[in-house]
Amino acid sequence: MAWSTAQIGDQSGRTVVITGANGGLGEVVTRVLAERGATVIMACRDTKKAELVAEGISGDVRPKSLDLANLASVRDFAARIGDFDVLINNAGLMNLPLKRTADGFEMQFGVNHLGHFALTGLLLNQIADRVVTVASIAHRQTPKLWIDDLNYEHRRYQRNLAYAQSKLANLMFARELQRRLDEARSPLRSYAVHPGVSGTDLFTRTETPIDFFGKGFASVWGHRPTKAAESILFGATEPDADPHLYWGPTGGLGQSRGPVRSAPSSKLSEDRDLWRRLWDASEAMTNVTYRLPRPVDEAAR
Repeated sequence: MAWSTAQIGDQSGRTVVITGANGGLGEVVTRVLAERGATVIMACRDTKKAELVAEGISGDVRPKSLDLANLASVRDFAARIGDFDVLINNAGLMNLPLKRTADGFEMQFGVNHLGHFALTGLLLNQIADRVVTVASIAHRQTPKLWIDDLNYEHRRYQRNLAYAQSKLANLMFARELQRRLDEARSPLRSYAVHPGVSGTDLFTRTETPIDFFGKGFASVWGHRPTKAAESILFGATEPDADPHLYWGPTGGLGQSRGPVRSAPSSKLSEDRDLWRRLWDASEAMTNVTYRLPRPVDEAAR
């Protein structure tokens, strides 16, 4: 039987932090988890919109200010959050014209990957259960990871490749985090998921004519936001899900729709040396160093 939100158990007593919760899939996830009893911290740049969304949700939801395009905001947010159970790295931008974050990073890479990389590192010792990072089928659309020019300083900007690179980085980050958690014998888990395709506002911010029809086209190509959000909810709640697998729909055109399953990914995304090199570059760019616990047998020496 295919997995569905009906299989989510009581989430009372659990606290979830989710980025990009004021619309799209983030709003769906927030609503479902709050209705199941979880306390949900809505980490959003637009807090006024988040507050309006929160008013329509039954449960304990708490909008908090977080701008992933500004590392100072990421640090401020992390300093204000206590211990919690699940971090969902959900917020994202897609196919923007060339823009820079407050710290000078290419906007899509800066928000989709570096902002979440920094946030996770700053909060890691406060997370009791797991980290869920939302990647995309678009990770397949880049032929390589330009590890020596992640910030588009020495090559022509291509918005679609910049988005694909950022989502490939999400997938590699989630996998390298799990590898390091395994090495440290940590009980924490890191999940990579993808939602397929859904007609959300993600398709309305390209500043091109696509903004006028992209959302409608995506609605036909993919599946409803309530279905697309299932892979995120699966990663956040399924007790025995294997963190070494990539979870998401595998049906439709290009894995655009269908029930949550173990999903294939590109050969490039499995390059462990690139995982490490991306991690090192991300620490250098954000000035956030992860401090994972040593393996139990080493700590006892």
